[in-house]
Amino acid sequence: MKLNYQENENKFRYVVEQFADLQLLRYRVPGFESLTLKQKKLLYYLSEAALEGRDILFDQNGKYNLQIRRLLESVYIHFKGNRQDPDFLAFEVYLMRIWFSSGIYHHYATDKILPTFSRDFFYAAIKSIEPCNLPLGKEETVDELCERLFPVIFDPEVMPKRVNQADGADLVLTSAANYYQGVTQEEVEAFYAAQKNPEDTEPVMYGMNSRLVKKDGEIHEEVWKLDGMYGQAISKIVGWLEKAEDVAENEQQCKVIALLIDFYRTGSLKVFDAYSIEWLKDTESHFDFVNGFIESYGDPLGMKASWESIVNFKDLEATHRTELISSNAQWFEDHSPVNPAFKKEKVKGVSAKVITAAILAGDLYPASAIGINLPNSNWIRSVHGSKSVTIGNLTDAYNQAMCGNGFREEFVYSQEDIERLNEYGGLTGDLHTDLHECLGHGSGKLLPGVDPDALKAYGATIEEARADLFGLYYIADQKLIDLGILPNHEAYKAEYYSYMMNGLMTQLVRIEPGCVIEEAHMRNRQLIARWAMEQGQPEKVVEWVVRDGKTYVKVNDYEKLRVIFGQLLAEIQRIKSEGDFESARALVEKYAVKVDLALHAEVLERYRSMHLAPYKGFVNPVYTAETDENGEIVDVKIRYDEGYAEQMLRYSRDYSNL
Repeated sequence: MKLNYQENENKFRYVVEQFADLQLLRYRVPGFESLTLKQKKLLYYLSEAALEGRDILFDQNGKYNLQIRRLLESVYIHFKGNRQDPDFLAFEVYLMRIWFSSGIYHHYATDKILPTFSRDFFYAAIKSIEPCNLPLGKEETVDELCERLFPVIFDPEVMPKRVNQADGADLVLTSAANYYQGVTQEEVEAFYAAQKNPEDTEPVMYGMNSRLVKKDGEIHEEVWKLDGMYGQAISKIVGWLEKAEDVAENEQQCKVIALLIDFYRTGSLKVFDAYSIEWLKDTESHFDFVNGFIESYGDPLGMKASWESIVNFKDLEATHRTELISSNAQWFEDHSPVNPAFKKEKVKGVSAKVITAAILAGDLYPASAIGINLPNSNWIRSVHGSKSVTIGNLTDAYNQAMCGNGFREEFVYSQEDIERLNEYGGLTGDLHTDLHECLGHGSGKLLPGVDPDALKAYGATIEEARADLFGLYYIADQKLIDLGILPNHEAYKAEYYSYMMNGLMTQLVRIEPGCVIEEAHMRNRQLIARWAMEQGQPEKVVEWVVRDGKTYVKVNDYEKLRVIFGQLLAEIQRIKSEGDFESARALVEKYAVKVDLALHAEVLERYRSMHLAPYKGFVNPVYTAETDENGEIVDVKIRYDEGYAEQMLRYSRDYSNL
């Protein structure tokens, strides 16, 4: 089903459209008009650098994604039949889902998105198009193109999952992500283990920016750099970064951009670490950005990093909250309920701010995080600290889109809970994100000699659980009231209720019937909620309540729930600090993976009855540079009127670099 939303012409249109399980939103960029010309140029150049990397993520997400996207777009543009035909309408939704997920695998569940239109329709549509408009290989016929791609598109048994996390499987061979070719999980682990030196106190993130390939019996890395893999796209990115360097705000920002360019040119992970350190030092600039290979959730082994970018500037008023938190980082670390042996003696370099996103790209587009904490290198975080951001204008767009949609009335247990969520939910949700990103990820330490990759496929879930628990534990602390961040002792209960309801129940709407949970953030939330419910069962700290045939979560004792969160935080930190793989595996497999089938069916039915979409993403604003007769930029304009399909087709036309 595809829904188009119309609103009053004088009101900003947050909701663009809805289809399948997705809702597309717009976000405002408040403060853009007051930027100086130099700042607008910087934003424009960095935004263009962000958009040039789009094809990299498509290719990382699956080796056939770019060919399939271009084939689908050719059919969409050149189709001459009835566009109201049910098969074409189903095709249109399929294409929009592929755009959203940057490939044929669901952006969150990572299962293959299967078409609901027929092979015959698709074949006839392709055959009706001039071959010059199709993405044919050299000397390839249309029939050969179809024979090559149709099994990947239509057959559920061919490359069925982008990221497989099933315990006991070869996670490399059973995952379709394009990070490995011809190698097994055992070979990958042995290849990188041989490179690591236990005595190295400043280890690079091995394998972060390469594909590992076996050819003629030899294993080697295809590095993503200017004269290597993805070089065509990287050259365009570098070109825009060089322009941005010329209009940088200050010397430190200039140094950051220069090091990033050097990393793209050389592929050196030592250079990337140097870039990360200098990026951490840049706390005075109004503008900031991420551009590169960052998060490893798309790799079943948690090593290879997907490409992403975000350009942003500081929300000065909202940043006061995060600055208060980060300036007290040592207090939070000292009072954490974890074993003192796992705490940092001195928390270094924690900086935090609320930002206004100006452009989203790569693995942050269309679906985006609402909080980011970087860098991911454990030793850099330990020695130099980290930067944390909460993306204020995105959370505002989410909140605006949720107004009056009926979700709380359907799933929240009591009117008291609803009123508490209405009053405090926005504040405590943002605050939990702040605590998670600002302090949670930067807390604790590894014991000497512990491999940062010791938890292997379970590492991402454990790390996200650690950060979430840190935030949950401290959001109920008197310290936040003393700092003036929370108004009273009631407010934190909104986040506790929301978190337990989501972790135990409502996040299941994102899982297909009969499937298990595989995404790291969802696993983390269910792990925490189920463990907490089990530990509190004797006293019914949290319980299930069935009313009028509907299941609800009821929290009976918020103070004891906080104690339970603290106990789990202590254990999760121990697992992380000691690199205890078996304990991580046992905890995740017991609490985080399996789904209650009856509850799942109920949640899906209740959600379906409200016509809500469980996933949301964004359409970017459009920036247009205005130039004089000499080609010099004299202004940059912003507009918010571009449609979803219009934007995706423009990006494919203007930023198709691979």
